[in-house]
Amino acid sequence: MFNSATENLVLFIIICTLLIVILIGFISFIVYRYQQKQNAHNKDINDLKISHANEMLQSQLEIQEQTFENISREIHDNIGQKLTLAKLHLNTLDIGNTKKATIQLNDSVTIISEAINDLSDISRSMSSEIILNNGIIKALEFEITQLKKSSLYKIDLSVTGNPVFLDSQKELVLFRIIQEALNNIMKHSFASKILIGLHYDEQFLLLTISDDGKGFASDHISEKGTGIANMKRRAGILNGIFTIDSKPDCGTSINIKIPLYEN
Repeated sequence: MFNSATENLVLFIIICTLLIVILIGFISFIVYRYQQKQNAHNKDINDLKISHANEMLQSQLEIQEQTFENISREIHDNIGQKLTLAKLHLNTLDIGNTKKATIQLNDSVTIISEAINDLSDISRSMSSEIILNNGIIKALEFEITQLKKSSLYKIDLSVTGNPVFLDSQKELVLFRIIQEALNNIMKHSFASKILIGLHYDEQFLLLTISDDGKGFASDHISEKGTGIANMKRRAGILNGIFTIDSKPDCGTSINIKIPLYEN
């Protein structure tokens, strides 16, 4: 009887020990799997951060590249022309005719002053500082002012609701979307009127960019090159919804809905 009880006790201890070992092994496996998933999750977060940072940097570089292109065109078409005209006035200065010479000198001073003001405007647009310091609305106003100098487009900016300053990096991406849309309009649409609308409601920013150009068939959107794809991708970075509406000979409208707050 004693031996049987002892055997049962030993068996019970062995079974309990095995169960504890199995339980410890199971818990260790769960912890290991959890740690693996946690590491994978952390890696995904780091990859997303790196991807996001790269995208922000790319947007900033593209804004600067476009700015330099605009500066080059502005210097060649506007400032260069003004300085050439001022030089012509000075080269043909009639010293013997005081009245005429005075007029030529005054005209030259006026033209050179305009060129200096234009250069001052250009210096303010040399980088994305205008966005970082003043926000996207001021940056758009400046961009539109520069585009209007070409006299090719009637451009209007409409801002409604209560404007909210977004994170500066987000505004850089948003500005690049608008910049790319304007480039597409100028290159392909043959438009004469462009309307940019920013509507701020309690939770979202609604961006609209529309033109009265030649438009295109909606089923050909995938064939319109990388411009639209880039805009859509960047809208996705901002957790936004990108839609485009266009019909032949009826213009194009780009609409982007972006949450103002993370939550």
